[in-house]
Amino acid sequence: MAFDGIITKTISSELNLLSGARIDKIFEPNLNTIILGFYLDGLNYALNICINPTYYRLNLTTHAKRNPKIAPNFCMVLRKHLIGLRIKNVITNSLERIVTIEFEGFDDIDDIISKKLIIELMGKHCNIILLDDQNVIIDSMRHINNENATHVVVPHIKYTYPEISKKDFLGTSLEDFENIIKTENISLYPKIISDNFNGISKNYISFLIEKFNLNTPYDIYNFLNDIIDRTNSLKLKLEQSDNDYFLVPDDTNENNFSINFAIDDFYYNKEASEELKTNRNNVLKLILATLKKYNKRLKNIDNKLKECKNMDVYRLYGELITANLYKIPNKNLSSIELENYYDNNKKITIPLDKKYLPSVNAKRFFKKYSKLKNALEIVSIQKKETIEELNYIESVVYELETANSIEEIAEILDEISENDIFKEKTKNLKNKKQNKVRKSNLTKNKNVSFNPLKYKIDDFTLLVGRNNKENDYLTLKFANKSDIWFHTKDIHGSHAVLFLQNQKPSQDILTKCAEITAYHSKAKFSSNVPVDTCLVKYVKKPKNAKPGMVIYTNYNTLYVNPKNK
Repeated sequence: MAFDGIITKTISSELNLLSGARIDKIFEPNLNTIILGFYLDGLNYALNICINPTYYRLNLTTHAKRNPKIAPNFCMVLRKHLIGLRIKNVITNSLERIVTIEFEGFDDIDDIISKKLIIELMGKHCNIILLDDQNVIIDSMRHINNENATHVVVPHIKYTYPEISKKDFLGTSLEDFENIIKTENISLYPKIISDNFNGISKNYISFLIEKFNLNTPYDIYNFLNDIIDRTNSLKLKLEQSDNDYFLVPDDTNENNFSINFAIDDFYYNKEASEELKTNRNNVLKLILATLKKYNKRLKNIDNKLKECKNMDVYRLYGELITANLYKIPNKNLSSIELENYYDNNKKITIPLDKKYLPSVNAKRFFKKYSKLKNALEIVSIQKKETIEELNYIESVVYELETANSIEEIAEILDEISENDIFKEKTKNLKNKKQNKVRKSNLTKNKNVSFNPLKYKIDDFTLLVGRNNKENDYLTLKFANKSDIWFHTKDIHGSHAVLFLQNQKPSQDILTKCAEITAYHSKAKFSSNVPVDTCLVKYVKKPKNAKPGMVIYTNYNTLYVNPKNK
């Protein structure tokens, strides 16, 4: 359900349990969020106020957010006016999505001062507004003062509540409710109720009808009144269904702030998933554009190589014309037929450029042969380098597809930003304020982010790299030379190392390691995947090789079905 009036009323009822809490921290982690820190009875609380048009909400949170070193202006205003005050009351009017938090305290000469924080949770019109004791706006997160605005919000004017066009359900009788419905078609109930009554979402009504078999307007009216009554007693719980959440009755609920924290976890997971998807798509867009560019370059190189295959023909033409100049008419010709002494004197027709004499055509053939010969050497090197770049880019695509956190994507971005082909393009994507990736205590080098996947197989440990840099560090720095290395054969995937610690693994252990290695590769959905295995000492990194690229010898190949054990 949306963060509607019923949810708002429930959250506010729980927040009233914080009456008397002293505000001691305020910060603004992003343009849509304010975090208020409270202290009450020896416990600290954090109130998350989010006015994102999609994920707007008000709830207590246990998920830490970044506190910028330089506080934005509105945050500074809130600190100036609210730090040290205590929560007096948390108020909602009927089912409106507007919450008023009243604060009270004392100034330097012990006079009582009071402030109000208005939180408007209305989609794209969300706002956070600070008022003085006369309801005059001190400042707001969004200033609204355009000609078409019906609700003006700017400093130094009296605050007025937005106009509500829909009906108030709490002031509606059963008779009026049934008259508004005016249909026996249950499928239309959710839209009719949502369109006519303030603070009740369509999805919530649909859920209640299906979950509790509410077949008539009478059933719905009574059930909604029961739910709204329970927002005061807090005999409710949050039930998740189909990536959504809904309030349902719960007479056993005695946990303070259970709705707040359930909302907090729901939106945190949803935002984290969206952020991960957005970050992955931004980096992937850059990678795929570069991949397309290099595929086009490889195609041009292959075309050039095809042309180079004909260079010996141009040399032959030049030799035959030069050898037969004495009997070729000294005039411009479009072609000439000569005996090919390289092929039993068989006749061969040589095309000529009619603009030039045969002798000049011979020189042009030799020049073209020489040019293509030199080009062959250069283009062959270019092809090798291009294929190496393509292999590396494809390995990065695999990394992105398997990344499960913002930190992993940040590490991939750091990796590719060191590559000349991405350096310029990644400047805009790199966020210098991004949280540092926590280093694992496994690493021997504190300058390297090293958090490989860890598997316990009987008494053995298998570590699997999550990206190219981590693969290099795991294989070439962290592992011992006598440990066993695994990698899918000719398939992009992670490096894996089985740490022996003076033990000898059975064939069953090696097979399980190979299955896990196959799972962490592009062939995870295939069957009978070849996995190469050898001692770490036989794995080498060529000079100037891309991250994650190695060569190895003295290996065996196991054919396994991928499993993530």
